[in-house]
Amino acid sequence: MFSIAALVAVVQLAFSLRDGFWIDEVYMLAAGKFHLDWGYADQPPLVPLLAAAMDRIAPGALPVLRLPAVLATAGAVVVTALIAREFGADRRAQVLSAGAAATGLWTSLIGHWVTPYTFEPLLWLLLTWSLVRWVRLRDEGRADDRLLLAFGALAGVTMETKVQVALLCGTLLVAVLAVGPRDVLRRPGLWGGAGIAAALALPTLIWQAQHGWPQLRMGAVVADESALLSGGRGGTAVTLVLYAGVAGCALVLIGVYRLLFSAELRSYRFFAVTILLLYGFFIATAGRPYYIVGLYGVAVAAGAVGLQRRRESGRSRWRWTAWLFYTASAAAAVFMLLASTSLARTFGLPTGDELPRRVAAAYAALPPAQRAHTAVVGEPYYVAAALEVGAAEYGLPEVRSPHRGYGYFGPPADRIDSVLYAGPAHSPLEHHFTTVRQLESGELSLWLLSGRTASWDQIWPRVQSLT
Repeated sequence: MFSIAALVAVVQLAFSLRDGFWIDEVYMLAAGKFHLDWGYADQPPLVPLLAAAMDRIAPGALPVLRLPAVLATAGAVVVTALIAREFGADRRAQVLSAGAAATGLWTSLIGHWVTPYTFEPLLWLLLTWSLVRWVRLRDEGRADDRLLLAFGALAGVTMETKVQVALLCGTLLVAVLAVGPRDVLRRPGLWGGAGIAAALALPTLIWQAQHGWPQLRMGAVVADESALLSGGRGGTAVTLVLYAGVAGCALVLIGVYRLLFSAELRSYRFFAVTILLLYGFFIATAGRPYYIVGLYGVAVAAGAVGLQRRRESGRSRWRWTAWLFYTASAAAAVFMLLASTSLARTFGLPTGDELPRRVAAAYAALPPAQRAHTAVVGEPYYVAAALEVGAAEYGLPEVRSPHRGYGYFGPPADRIDSVLYAGPAHSPLEHHFTTVRQLESGELSLWLLSGRTASWDQIWPRVQSLT
């Protein structure tokens, strides 16, 4: 398993050299480097903090920035195999599980980007492993409640990474109440872990409460974007499974079945119920098609052990079929890796330093007196982030945006009465200036807005948007 994880790390690190910032990645860096806070409108603070820390170690070095993401992706391979070991997998089944984790389509695509959804699968896998191990030891008569405390600590850390873990924990609770093992609910360690989780999650929860819970409103934004990003609820239903990869998809389906009906895995049935409940919930709410990637591991591990049992009984004749499956899975994973290098341009973010150079040239062309009272505003949020990350190098002034989390960073200073705007045409911002002049055309046009008609305290709430 470790050799497979090492190979994943090497490949992901190599691909991290091929492309520029991904849209959410540059946002994480800008948020952590220039707007470090206890929380943000659209995600918790841990990944922005990590991005800022890595950039401080090696400013501008993209491979260093991405190293934690690469290690998290490789770590997910190891933890998937460890879950299989807890289920009783032999070495071959552990390798089978690790191979499926290594060739998952979603993790292959995003495995070197510094984003919350890159770290979330590993954290969910660690949560799953701690519960699987606790159940195994409990069935052997030697339950270790330190694992429940660890589950709570991991849940708190995950809550500071991505808030969907709260939904995972709630669904696990419902599943345990439905099918057991209910005695876990009487363990002091579980509630001690819940207290640790709450304490760790408190800073971002306080931030959300102080700002009107914008994270909750992001659910409607995600649903609105579902048709474009995943083909609506039908597309989400399919990709929630297919993102596991070719081999992973087969093992997930086998594993869920075994978790539901195998006597050997009866104590772990609550994982199958959790997977099915979350699968249905995310389809109904038009969630992102990667929201249950972190639960693939437990199903993959159960499926691999199921194939091991067939092999041990002498019923398996799938050796060459398995090799074909993994060849196809590896080919699909490589395709997703190659696709990752072009997604930034597909989503409208120019590669390299093209955008800050363009805006800096337009800013330098302004009369000196006007430059002193001009700010840069970018839309969408990742355009503003790319500009702010490149601002110091290219001599740009303060960068703002009314979009997504950037809108909560605040408006330009009061002295600003004109804006160099980079973004799509017909921004609501232009209605608050007397003069609107286009400087450059294109998918991301440049505009000069001058003659501000109201104070920024009045303008900003009218143009601020999460959509």
